[in-house]
Amino acid sequence: MTTFPLRLLLKGALLSTALVATTAQAQDYPPVIQSLEQQGVKVVESFEAPGGMTGYVGEMQGRSLAFYLTPDGNHVIVGTLLDEEGNNLSAASIQELIEGPKFAEAWPQLENSNWVQDGSPDADTIIYTFTDPNCPYCYRFRQQAEPWIEAGDVQLRHILVGILKEDSLTKAATILGSENPEAALHDHQASYEQGGIEVDRKLVSAAHMEVKANNRLMQELGLRATPSTLYKDDDGVVMVQGLPNPQALERMMGPKP
Repeated sequence: MTTFPLRLLLKGALLSTALVATTAQAQDYPPVIQSLEQQGVKVVESFEAPGGMTGYVGEMQGRSLAFYLTPDGNHVIVGTLLDEEGNNLSAASIQELIEGPKFAEAWPQLENSNWVQDGSPDADTIIYTFTDPNCPYCYRFRQQAEPWIEAGDVQLRHILVGILKEDSLTKAATILGSENPEAALHDHQASYEQGGIEVDRKLVSAAHMEVKANNRLMQELGLRATPSTLYKDDDGVVMVQGLPNPQALERMMGPKP
């Protein structure tokens, strides 16, 4: 994971107008919000937030964030806002205003990427997941998904990338270039703890450019970890980064068979 340039603006930190420059920007934002723009934040949208605050969502180097202007207009809180029940209001705002529209627009790119089918072609639920052959969390995610795949409810589409280790790309290309990529993926999964699929240089030569294209797509979408998984629900497209917890898994795949 890359280091976030706003590392000094940690969860709950306050940024005061007394400490930053306030040169006017094209948008008519308060000076303290303008200061974030000067640090490279692209402000996407504002919304009414609890406690008399004004909420904002934005992006910095492809990474989404939420921040909140205090009622006095002189300070901004950068981080996560929770309600009394512990619900993450910041994540909900980011999903609704940034990530949902962004990934809905990108869905056709996922469909046209170089993926490996894993599951029934008749499955009701299609899920795209960026998978590195050397990623232990990708391996565990596939284990978690097994009941839904075996029941024919879910089809995973693995967008194979090579980013974690020196042989990640060659393993991914060996799977993707195989005569039966789904069988090769299953062989890799079955032997993962022993090192996974054996690299075939002929297959690597045939498919390495497809893996590189997947790497570029992942980078363009601002995804920095594997697995990064995208699926559709009633509200649009949702992205889950990393290994999903049981609740997220059921939101993604439905009730466990």
